[in-house]
Amino acid sequence: MRNRLTAFILIGMVLGVITGFVANQMIGGDATLAKDVAGYFHLLADIFLHLIKMIIAPLVFSTLVAGIAHMGDSAALGRIGGRALAWFIIASLISLTLGLIFVNFFAPGDGLNLVRSGADAGVNTEALNFRDFILHVFPTSMIGAMADNQILQIVVFSLFVGVALTAIGDKAKPIITLIEAMVELMLQVTGYVMRVAPFAVFGALASSVTVQGLGVLKTYGALVGEFYIALMCLWVLLFCAGAIFLGKRMFKLIRYVREPILIAFSTASSEAAYPKMLEQLDRFGIPRRIYSFVLPLGYSFNLDGSMMYSTFATIFIAQAYGIDLPIATQITILLVLMVTSKGIAAVPRASLVVVAATLGQFDLPVEGIAFILAVDHFMDMGRTATNVLGNAIATSVITKWEGMLEVEEPIDVAHPKAPAHGAAHGRAGLELAPDMVDGDRKG
Repeated sequence: MRNRLTAFILIGMVLGVITGFVANQMIGGDATLAKDVAGYFHLLADIFLHLIKMIIAPLVFSTLVAGIAHMGDSAALGRIGGRALAWFIIASLISLTLGLIFVNFFAPGDGLNLVRSGADAGVNTEALNFRDFILHVFPTSMIGAMADNQILQIVVFSLFVGVALTAIGDKAKPIITLIEAMVELMLQVTGYVMRVAPFAVFGALASSVTVQGLGVLKTYGALVGEFYIALMCLWVLLFCAGAIFLGKRMFKLIRYVREPILIAFSTASSEAAYPKMLEQLDRFGIPRRIYSFVLPLGYSFNLDGSMMYSTFATIFIAQAYGIDLPIATQITILLVLMVTSKGIAAVPRASLVVVAATLGQFDLPVEGIAFILAVDHFMDMGRTATNVLGNAIATSVITKWEGMLEVEEPIDVAHPKAPAHGAAHGRAGLELAPDMVDGDRKG
């Protein structure tokens, strides 16, 4: 289904460009008529955006609570989990900052001059008041927060619920089962919503080309190319960080995980790469008790490529609409992304949902999501591969910290697939059931 969806999105792109070009030529220089026609094309993208907003709140709540509830409460889990989260937070900040630097350096959205559909084309500066911002993070009503899609408030409430479920032990099992069922339900609903994506791509491209002609396609090329340059710099930083702890074995790690990285890139799916990643990390010398916990945790909280994309896309949309964001505002957006991105693990096209939530938080034009949707799959391929690489490095480094990194097997020797639910080569240990998901939903 995923390959078919990708094909349909590509078809929607081509048809959108052709339809928009034909409409642009037929309308000629009548700007008013072009805007009216473009508005009807954009209706398809608007419907998709409404559906995305519809699923944000329950996705944040269910996935975050389920993730926390599965962390466990033993001393070993606490120590390993603490080290893992410390690595994830530092890596996330670096990824977000790097994305912010590159999008300001390249400024791919400058000169696009998109017109916001709403009356207010600026930033709600009142929302950026530090005192009010801090107070706003804490909800007075969970129902109200969900009704208004107040993502930060939902994250805070979810953190309390997840920690409480962990604290009450066996009594929480029925609730956790219910939450897990809710996660599966919302993933299914999200799958339905994503089926609308080809129509949204068609409408967004047709609308843009109708008004601005084929020149708008140059912006897409610049956006994708400059994003990949930023990703390459992030790869270099991740490699250097891993080499500090792993030394020469960092080169061997890259050889072991190159296949799951290629799988992730070609399919834009972390789920597709997950079984092979388990096998390769086991062969690299990582005990099961480490990779069975850290890898799923990383797939939920360590989204290096997606984090970079979030800042890159958010600032790009502001640039495309001619909105000048002071550096203080951009830093605030970075910190908000740092929190909100942790609440959307296990979501197809998670980065789009995160960006949409952040744009709404700062009163920036959420409809800008429709503009980048046409090339999102190509960017998703790069950020998903980056997520997988980041989690492989994180798992290896934490194993080294624990003093449990074993001697690797020869890479050219046939090896049976490492089971997802059992120790390989006697590397027994703690087993946690990971939440299996796909896309840049996990890593």
